[in-house]
Amino acid sequence: MLYPSVDSLKSKIDSKYSLVSLASKRARQLQEEGGERLTSYVSLKYVGRALEEVACGALTKEVQDEKTIYEDEI
Repeated sequence: MLYPSVDSLKSKIDSKYSLVSLASKRARQLQEEGGERLTSYVSLKYVGRALEEVACGALTKEVQDEKTIYEDEI
């Protein structure tokens, strides 16, 4: 993967695990629902597009509330 670089992505998201989790969920959402956040993308694939959104700051990690039970935790 040449663009965006891992170093630039690591400056936006704190860990590689969080980055992979965020990008995979967003890629699935792009594939199923669409809703692009950028006007143009370099990548043709959904995972690359999700990573581009992270690099541009259009996609960020949400802070989880400790009391909330999320759908993927059930």
